[in-house]
Amino acid sequence: MALSREEREQFLSEPRVAAFAVDAGEGRAPLTVPIWYQYAPGEDVWILTGLHSRKNRLLQAAGRFSLLVERVEPTIRYVSAEGPVVDTSPATIEKLREVSARYLPAEKVEGYVDFAWKNHGEQVVVRMRPERWVSSDLGSI
Repeated sequence: MALSREEREQFLSEPRVAAFAVDAGEGRAPLTVPIWYQYAPGEDVWILTGLHSRKNRLLQAAGRFSLLVERVEPTIRYVSAEGPVVDTSPATIEKLREVSARYLPAEKVEGYVDFAWKNHGEQVVVRMRPERWVSSDLGSI
């Protein structure tokens, strides 16, 4: 059964690792990788990625991407959101801290942020405005 707008936005706002997909060009399947993301109902989705990464090059060429999040308990549920890139800006340590705190235990955040900021190279924040949604709750099959 399809989810309501409120249900799918709430589900996407929960801290789940997403499958990120972007067009990889002619003759290639989409690049699909797991990714941390940030979302609040009614707002844009944003991700952090390396400025010089293949992912960012493909994002800039395609101008859009999709995210798929899912769970299997207590019911099988998924939400996919797809839309255009609406902004790319330099990452800040505050954005890195925000997304890290969404996924890591509180006592691990600062250590991870310090390591990532020093070792992952220059990062960018890429914002996507969800235009198309696919969602379902299949119940407990």
